[in-house]
Amino acid sequence: MKKTTLFLLLVLSSFSLKAQRNYDVAAYLYPAYVSDDVRLRPFWPMGIGEWETVMTMQQRNPGHYWNRHPLWGYVNEADPAVMEMEIDQAAGHGVNVFIFDWYWFDGRPFMETTLTNGFLKARNRDRMQFYLMWANHDVKNYWDTRIAALKEPNVIWRGAVSREEFERICLRNIEMFFKQPNYYKIDGKPVFMIYEVSTFIDGLGGVEQAADALKWFRKQVKKAGFPDLELQFTMWKKQFNYSGFDDAKKDNPRDKFIRDLGFNSMSHYQFCHFINVDDDYSVILEKAYAEWERLEAEFSIPYYPHVSIGWDNSPRTSKSAVTRNNTPERFEDALRKAKAYVDARPGLHPLITINSWNEWTETSYLQPDDVYGYGYLDAVKHVFIDDNK
Repeated sequence: MKKTTLFLLLVLSSFSLKAQRNYDVAAYLYPAYVSDDVRLRPFWPMGIGEWETVMTMQQRNPGHYWNRHPLWGYVNEADPAVMEMEIDQAAGHGVNVFIFDWYWFDGRPFMETTLTNGFLKARNRDRMQFYLMWANHDVKNYWDTRIAALKEPNVIWRGAVSREEFERICLRNIEMFFKQPNYYKIDGKPVFMIYEVSTFIDGLGGVEQAADALKWFRKQVKKAGFPDLELQFTMWKKQFNYSGFDDAKKDNPRDKFIRDLGFNSMSHYQFCHFINVDDDYSVILEKAYAEWERLEAEFSIPYYPHVSIGWDNSPRTSKSAVTRNNTPERFEDALRKAKAYVDARPGLHPLITINSWNEWTETSYLQPDDVYGYGYLDAVKHVFIDDNK
């Protein structure tokens, strides 16, 4: 066979493999849009969760520019029938993983019914994988629009937990969630993401204690029959406040810090955590792409590319930084960039994270509304289904 013919065959084979590649498109899911969780009533007394903040925006701020409505209505996402519809819509548009924001306050789970009553009881749950991102931040008054404007510093619940409580959380999550057949795994390892590593360290009493607790967690996961744990780090602009890091050192102390704690991979939750989002979406995206490259160069654990749809949390605060011109078309361009990032790294698991499925009060959601319709969902479909046919 001539060399030129062999070369062409290899190139065509490469294109074929690339076209057939499957991607794990994971959208964060904020579980506050429910009607059956009594622990939400102190923040949203109407009994429909944070839909109340969306629904009453114009009543609280007449004539405000933020005036959006969900095309599916103010649904109860803890209803299995509703979740079945959402799973079909998500999977049909190329989203095949939900990352549930998962909360634990005051010694018990919080906002868990979307997962336990809705998703896990949906008859079509096998169409969608899921994993947990432990949203272990403190809770203040920002959810309660009646008093959020006061900006009182009081903490209602603390996100930090003790070693004893952490162990209870781990054993419960292994049994209730990791063992679910559609819990998301990388190479057989269940994925678990921690939102605020600094808060986790504070609760455990220091870096060494936190590392020891995570090592114990890993052992319990193996004891449960899994090959290991895939521990995921939520990257922020500032997450390293513990040992006076020196950027000038050849060996990256930040990388060592993450590895010593036992993390295996990382992604972002929101562009606002590392970029000034009060800007045009095109400017924000260029900064995000540069950050992907920087993180890959600086850290030895894999980075999974993240795309946020936008930012505007004025439903909660009335005034907000606002991402501008974040149209579905531009979002689609960002998804193509994330897909190209994955394609250029054959050894990287093909995971891409999106903010989000339903962060309505932060104006970063895939769900259809009366402004763009199904535009954002269609953007995902164009990139991850239509282009792969």
